[in-house]
Amino acid sequence: MAFLNGVHHVAYRCKNAKATVEWYQKYLDANFILAIAENQVPSTKEPDPYMHIFIDIGGGNILAFFELPTKPEMIAPSDANTPSWTQHLALKVDSIETMMKVKARMEADSIQVIGPTNHTIFQSIYFRDPSGHRLELAVNTATPQMDKALDDVKWDMLNEWDRTKKAPTHARWMHDGSGRIGSD
Repeated sequence: MAFLNGVHHVAYRCKNAKATVEWYQKYLDANFILAIAENQVPSTKEPDPYMHIFIDIGGGNILAFFELPTKPEMIAPSDANTPSWTQHLALKVDSIETMMKVKARMEADSIQVIGPTNHTIFQSIYFRDPSGHRLELAVNTATPQMDKALDDVKWDMLNEWDRTKKAPTHARWMHDGSGRIGSD
């Protein structure tokens, strides 16, 4: 039996807490719900002033940020050995129409948006927040047949990958353009 009960919050560092709150409100209609500021880290007791902000991103999910003015400036949101496209937060939206409205709002303010990208089981757009964190808005488009086909091959794919470190072709239909489940 699983003892986990969802995500309480996900926390990242930000360059500027106020600018971060305003950006998430303006572009993603996310509500600013809490600010905590301390001069000492509660868990480690390290003397280090910070602003900790919490943003409601819907569905009972909270995205949090720390502004850390005494630390060296943020260089990148991911480590130097990890490509910048890998570490990202994907947020669900209700429709392609909603996703495209957000894209238009961002592009009107010269924010670079990649996509929409068709992943067959969902469509998405990618962009960065003011601190450089990569975000994705995703709209689910999977059918029950697609979900079943992916569930049927997940262990075979994982085991093959573990042995070979080469991409298995069990679910190639997701990106090959054929639209046919199980095509090779």
